[in-house]
This record gives sequence, C-alpha cells and structure tokens, in this order.
Amino acid sequence: MLGGRKTTACNEEVAESKAVENGTTTSVPQAKSSSSQLGALLRKADVAHVCLRLLCMASSVTALSSMLTARQASTVTIYGFHLPVYSKWSFAQSFVYVVGVTATVTVYSLLQLLISGSRLLRKSPMIPSRNHAWLSFAGDQVFAYALMSAGSAASGVSNLNRTGIRHTPLPNFCKPLDIFCDHIAISIAFTFLSCLLLATSAVQSVIWLSNN
Repeated sequence: MLGGRKTTACNEEVAESKAVENGTTTSVPQAKSSSSQLGALLRKADVAHVCLRLLCMASSVTALSSMLTARQASTVTIYGFHLPVYSKWSFAQSFVYVVGVTATVTVYSLLQLLISGSRLLRKSPMIPSRNHAWLSFAGDQVFAYALMSAGSAASGVSNLNRTGIRHTPLPNFCKPLDIFCDHIAISIAFTFLSCLLLATSAVQSVIWLSNN
C-alpha cells in the first residue's frame, strides 16, 4: 500500500512538472511574438517620422524655389495708356520674408532628416531622451509659427495683386502677370503645407513625451 501511494505521488509530481514545462514552452513564443509586433510598430513609427521630415524639406524647397523664380515683365492698360510693368519677388518685403523663412526651414528640416535617417539606419531610438523631444518640439513650433506668419503676409500682397485697389485705376495685375502670380500662389500653398507638416511633427513629440 505504501509503495502504491509513493508511486501515485511520484506520477503526480511528474505530471505537474510536465505541465509546468509545457506552460513555459508555450509562453515563450507568445512573448517573442508580442515583442516582435511591438518592434514592428516602433519601426513603422520611425519610418513615418523620417518620411515626415523628408516631406517637410521637399515642401520648403518647393516654396523657396517657386518664390525665387517669381518674376515677369508685361504691360498694363490704365486709362488707355499701355504701361510696361516688371514684377519680381524681391520688390515686396512679405515675399522676401517668405524666402528667408522657407530657406531657414529647409536647412532645419535637412538637419532633422539627417539625424533621423542616421538613427533609423543604426536602428537606434528616434527620440533618445526627453531633452531631445523638447528641443524638437520647440524647434517645430517656432518654425511652424514663422511659416504661418510668412504665408499670411504673402497672401495679403498676392490678394491685392489680384483684386487691385478700390477707387483707383489700378487693374488686376495678375492678368498681365499671370506667371508671376502663379509662382507666388504655389509658394504660399507649400509654405502653409510646410507649416502643417511641422505642426504634425510637434504633435508626435507631444505624444512621445506623454508616453515616456
């Protein structure tokens, strides 16, 4: 009887040990799969961050190049007189402001793209510390507001060129200077797009700061 009880106890211990072993062997693949999924999500987020920086730089370059090539010569008719006109981006201070801001944002976006791209290739964290996140957030915010200010100032001058001035014989200058006005409009549109992209990048930094 004692031998039978010992044999039963031994069998139960062997069964429990096998159950424990089976439990541990099945939980390891689950942990590995969850960690791999988390790594894949973080990798996608890093790639999205780099793409955002690339889009911001491309948008700023487009706004800058469109403004720098905005120039045209033509003639306007005022009271039956045909007068030659020549328009260039440097004649308006607001357009000069757009050039300065977009050029600065282009350099800033290029530096951020190089830093983010190198971290992505080395598979290191895109935002290594809270200080880095705060610096990125501050930079994105400052340049986003600068782009908004420049785009708004340029929009006022561009709208004046299209509508003319009330109670004066000044015509719609965008009719004879259509190429010039089109370049200005493209530059303003991409200036606001760069502002939106920088604002999105700032939101990413806020999300990271709230989670870490």
